[in-house]
Amino acid sequence: MEWTRVKDWLIGAAGMLLVLGILVGALWWAGSKPASRGEAVPPPNTREAEAEAPSDLRGDELWFGDLVLDSGTVRSAGSTLRDVHAVGEDVVTGPEGTVVGRLAVDATVPFDVVARELGGGTVVSAADSGQARVVRTIEALGRELRVTATGTVHAEGGKLVVEPRSIDLGGPAFFSGGTAAVVRSLVTIEHEIEGLPAGLVLQDVAVRDDGIRASLRGEDVRLGP
Repeated sequence: MEWTRVKDWLIGAAGMLLVLGILVGALWWAGSKPASRGEAVPPPNTREAEAEAPSDLRGDELWFGDLVLDSGTVRSAGSTLRDVHAVGEDVVTGPEGTVVGRLAVDATVPFDVVARELGGGTVVSAADSGQARVVRTIEALGRELRVTATGTVHAEGGKLVVEPRSIDLGGPAFFSGGTAAVVRSLVTIEHEIEGLPAGLVLQDVAVRDDGIRASLRGEDVRLGP
């Protein structure tokens, strides 16, 4: 009789534990979510997956499907660039240097770098409507004049060109108009961006508060010797 009561108690306890386990499992399931609903796993880079290394790749060469470079400042002997973003695709590097199949570079040319084209004392800044303002002192018709020119900025022949649209010499309107043709060439800027690999061609420019944003593109660009 005693064993029967013990057995009944054990069966009841097991049943209670089973019900408790089911209840806990149901609460956990309701209060959680599948792992796949958590932070999404970034999809694979399909462009990189589709790219193929060249079949003639040598044993001492290394191939990259793409490379990205960001730098706050790039300085060369004659120029400075800010906020540089470069993307290269189909990159082969080896003992003879590095060749980039396709290279895109976006960089900001500071205003003071552009102003050097016209000599000391010249100030270049942003103007309204996406234009640039050039202020310099020149000597024209035997007089020293302070010129303020406002003009468009565009890419022409691989150079960054600031072309005056309006010129103010600080005098009467007829005086400014009569001498504008003489001084126009003295406030026109043609700047060739330096410090970047040969083979890059200037495609587009835009005036910003901190300088002129330039976009350059090139193919089969060689880096290094």
